[in-house]
Amino acid sequence: MRKVEVQNFKEIWRELFLLEARKIEQVFGQNMIEIHHIGSTAVKGLKAKPVIDLMPVVNDLASVDHHNGAMESLGYEALGENGLPGRRFFRKGGDQRSHHVHLYEKGHPDIDRHLAFRDYLSEHEEDRMRYGEKKADLAERFPYEMEAYIEGKNPLVEEIEAKALDWYKSRGYV
Repeated sequence: MRKVEVQNFKEIWRELFLLEARKIEQVFGQNMIEIHHIGSTAVKGLKAKPVIDLMPVVNDLASVDHHNGAMESLGYEALGENGLPGRRFFRKGGDQRSHHVHLYEKGHPDIDRHLAFRDYLSEHEEDRMRYGEKKADLAERFPYEMEAYIEGKNPLVEEIEAKALDWYKSRGYV
């Protein structure tokens, strides 16, 4: 059973992202345009589940499926879209999850959504603290109920995400 664990921010998360990014770049080669560190482990000072979220952006999403075997050799489980059209999702570590890969084709709107959320929280301490405390509280209340944890934080995520997208657009990123 997977335990919901939320930790204080750790500097090592950036290093773990960089190490994994290099491996993933080798798998997708010329198709990959860029790779971003997203999610809570990418936001300095934010409490997070210790799972590194990576977001590679590629030219051709359809060709990604041809690399499932190479991703599996790195320890990833290929889950296809996993409920989000236009995405390819991979996870590593089973119940001891260590990495998630959210792969999108250039131009997909979820790319900006993820980057806006990350960058907004990096620059807005009050919302960063609110979000971190909400996650820590939910992890304590629902240590073995991942769905309850996710459902519990969704209203705050949606509120912050709306502010983040407006903020991101006002800066000319979208």
